[in-house]
Amino acid sequence: MRRADRLFQIVQHLRARRLTTAAQLADLLAVSERTIYRDIRDISLSGIPVMGEAGVGYCLDRSFELTALMFTPDEVDAVVVGLRMAQAFAGQRLRDASVTALDKVILALPKHRRDEVGRSQIYAPAVHADQEVDPLREMLNSAINERAVLQITYSDDGQKETARCVQPLAMHFWGSVWTLAAWCRLRVDFRNFRLDRISACTRTGESFRDEAGKTLDDYLRSVGVR
Repeated sequence: MRRADRLFQIVQHLRARRLTTAAQLADLLAVSERTIYRDIRDISLSGIPVMGEAGVGYCLDRSFELTALMFTPDEVDAVVVGLRMAQAFAGQRLRDASVTALDKVILALPKHRRDEVGRSQIYAPAVHADQEVDPLREMLNSAINERAVLQITYSDDGQKETARCVQPLAMHFWGSVWTLAAWCRLRVDFRNFRLDRISACTRTGESFRDEAGKTLDDYLRSVGVR
């Protein structure tokens, strides 16, 4: 279990009970009591009101509402703007998911704060979104997640087509175009491919694993991103 998941489980467990000892939490999460003490300390430092002490037990202040602390007004604004951008530019799958995600954001806020969702005046109209690449974008996203090697036909600036076998790593949106970052086996190097210049794309049936010098982290370092 990741540490972030463990901290969340501790908070949820304390919310549901009046008093829980470190030994009980350690047994539940299969870690040492010393780890639980460190986790409790870090949870407290994050602003969540944990009451109690080592050797006695822990609980949360009964007035504590997790949802009330989840988002600041600026964070609500950021989430709403991000979801609006997803609706405009991220393809049908994420477009649909952004609608239900916004519903969950609203439900996560206390009732007296829910009007904050409608306050943001930053919009991302979809009138200029290139929906012709939606199917390709969905295929590429799936290939990235499943680490599937792709065969693509790509046109360069001079309209010259080449066949490329690539290992897809990530997609980037630049405001007007989407690009695919990939390890190109033809060039034996990283390349960026504009989606609107990919005329054909199929899976080869091969999958790939991380190799030194060919990973997403390696790509990001190659373009100067830390």
